[in-house]
Amino acid sequence: MPEQPGQPDFLRRRNALWQQLRQAKPGTPAFEQHLTQLAELTRWSRERILAGLGLSDQELAEQELAEQG
Repeated sequence: MPEQPGQPDFLRRRNALWQQLRQAKPGTPAFEQHLTQLAELTRWSRERILAGLGLSDQELAEQELAEQG
C-alpha cells in the first residue's frame, strides 16, 4: 500500500526529502534526484517545490550558466 499523506511514514519520508533537497546544491544530479522523488511522493509540481525553496527554473538555469562561464 502506498504511503498516504498524514501517515507517519509518509511524513518522515517527505521531511527527509525536503532536508536532502535543501542540503543538495541546486543544479546537481543529487538535487534533481531529490526534487523528482519529492514531486512523486507529494504529487506537487517541480515549480511548486522550487518555490518552497525560494527558487525558480529560470534561477537554476542562470546559476548553471554562471558556474559554466
